[in-house]
Amino acid sequence: VQLQASGGGLVQAGGSLRLSCEVSGRTFSSYNIGWFRQAPGKEREFVAAISWRRSRNVYADAVKGRFTMSTDNAENTVYLQMNSLKPEDTAVYYCAATLSRLILSSMNVARAYDYWGQGTLVTVSS
Repeated sequence: VQLQASGGGLVQAGGSLRLSCEVSGRTFSSYNIGWFRQAPGKEREFVAAISWRRSRNVYADAVKGRFTMSTDNAENTVYLQMNSLKPEDTAVYYCAATLSRLILSSMNVARAYDYWGQGTLVTVSS
């Protein structure tokens, strides 16, 4: 399985970006997929996740109401729409996937994911 993240860039505070993550393989709808981010000097943190069968979305409190995760099963692609961006959203964003049937409490745990993309940098200026 390979994940290819894209869509990062430089944006002013209050602006929007949409990240994409293309997932290789023919079992796309079977994957739990998550977005994580890592700011300079900080640990990787959970952003959002979507369950297999696409029945549930989970968001970190810091992004709830501003970020929306969606999927396009025909394109094997996951999106992270980021609105009302803040300087504290600046980070490298990673998409991750696993075929494990994650329970709700595990969807925000980085070590629960087996496959990771290379990351895409998001910089929000004040």
